[in-house]
Amino acid sequence: MNLFYNPQGVGDVAFLQIEPTDGAFDYNKKDDVVEITQDGQVVGFNIFNVSDKIKIEGNGHIKLTSEIIEALQQSINNSGFNYKLDTDLSPKFVVVYVETKEKHPDADKLSVLKVNVGNETLQIVCGAPNVAAEQKVVVAKVGAVMPSGMIIKDAKLRGVDSSGMICSMKELDLPNAPQEKGIMVLNADCRTFWIQGLKSQPAWSTASELWPMGTEVDMLQYYTR
Repeated sequence: MNLFYNPQGVGDVAFLQIEPTDGAFDYNKKDDVVEITQDGQVVGFNIFNVSDKIKIEGNGHIKLTSEIIEALQQSINNSGFNYKLDTDLSPKFVVVYVETKEKHPDADKLSVLKVNVGNETLQIVCGAPNVAAEQKVVVAKVGAVMPSGMIIKDAKLRGVDSSGMICSMKELDLPNAPQEKGIMVLNADCRTFWIQGLKSQPAWSTASELWPMGTEVDMLQYYTR
């Protein structure tokens, strides 16, 4: 589930995406809420005059909180729609440890990785030439919205399931990203990102000290020695 809000460009409308999908849609408007469906399935809501219901900070893709979800749910219910928002508020950009790397069975330039997120292990297919076992890297999990606007989905790459994407600096829209292909590796030679929740008190450390698996990252700044 993703929330988008652009009051300057679009107006005071919250765009709540339940399922990323393309194609023809059906619309049903009640009061300030438009229910969006496809083939009878609810895929999103447009909520007008949303600032009357809750104050949303930011522009573009908005980080969902329990407070925002509660306000949107109340707006949907008050408009006469019977739909329960089922929200996953877990971090979508996290530090992971690459446990294993194996050659893709049907693609020479792809690798099949098992990565430890801390509370689960994911399988991710990656084409980066510099990925290796025993690295700490940043993964965009399924449901993450990249700076480009691309939404990460479960995929099957050349017949192998892949749940997430290992990120490069360029894909994360970080400053001074190298032009060469390759994922960003967190190691003892790099300083730090700012951690979500610590923006006002940035901590400097090596990646090996700073990044336990599953750490949520807010990629605002990145430094190297």
